Amino acid sequence: MADPPGCCSACATCLLCPYSCQWITAKKEKRKGLRTTKCDCSWFLFLFCVFLFTLVWLYFAIIILNDFHNFNEFIFRQRKLWLDWSQVLLIATAVLISYSSVLLVLALCLQLCGQPLKLHWVHKVLLILTALVVAAAFTGLGIKWAEEWRSVRISLQATGPFLHIGTVGGMTLLAWPLASFIYRTRNTGLRVFLLLVYCATMIALYLAPLGITSPCIMEENQLPPKPALVGHRGAPMLAPENTLMSLHKAVECDVQVFETDVMVSADGVPFLMHDEELTRTTNVQAVFPDRAAQSIAFNWTDLQQLDAGSWFLERRPFPTVESLSPGDRNETTKQRIPSLEQALEA
Repeated sequence: MADPPGCCSACATCLLCPYSCQWITAKKEKRKGLRTTKCDCSWFLFLFCVFLFTLVWLYFAIIILNDFHNFNEFIFRQRKLWLDWSQVLLIATAVLISYSSVLLVLALCLQLCGQPLKLHWVHKVLLILTALVVAAAFTGLGIKWAEEWRSVRISLQATGPFLHIGTVGGMTLLAWPLASFIYRTRNTGLRVFLLLVYCATMIALYLAPLGITSPCIMEENQLPPKPALVGHRGAPMLAPENTLMSLHKAVECDVQVFETDVMVSADGVPFLMHDEELTRTTNVQAVFPDRAAQSIAFNWTDLQQLDAGSWFLERRPFPTVESLSPGDRNETTKQRIPSLEQALEA
């Protein structure tokens, strides 16, 4: 394969080194062993599929962040360890998508320069691991939080037009390296197949807006009524969950329905609490370390000694904690476990 005009040997070497992990000299470029084989093309196709796979997972990860506090709570109940796992998810996803993106860009640039696509075996192993990790993530999501699939489906109503524009732009950019490959390949059948697939994909993309229904492209008078808000544990993004402050914040947000969780103390007083144990949302481990795991062993007098607000500032279960005013922060530290009677009066 000869380099097209404007692609110097130094540039080709810099591109091929991280992709194939080998240096190329002018003499070595002419060797038959450095020609792109069918196996190399198969690995490039696999790389492209892994890139799309991780890109889809990135979209899923962004959407499920809205409900990721449920996962944090689940891990805390299982391991007694509080950590914002959403940051771990985003970092891991960013690493996977960045890795596959860099390899894909290198491969496309090598194709434009007429260089062989000799993917190194280390990259092959890492790509397989990337595909397995993303597949495991999708499997876990489907088993444990299947309702998130519905959230993603609803989100497409808002993001559909923008995803369509991005897809059209990406396919347009792909046209140049694809044309370069079709020009260089000697297999007529492969040429026709790739050309037909690309044209069919572009035609489908250009016709896709006919099937997209999104409030982003609707007239204002055609929009459905705004859905009513439900106060789940009050307003847990703005105040500690299941506290009077949280209920007051929910009222300020004009919620139509309140949803909360009720437990009964040892002396028969109903109070607001989501978890079976008090360790996540109170300082019970500091006040009653010997009875911290015994949620039903506390009477109402004991429960009133617990701080039900400071954990909200320390663990920051939601990013909105950073936006609290000094007054709200001070009020948060004064929160106690409310009884059901106090909640109804509030």
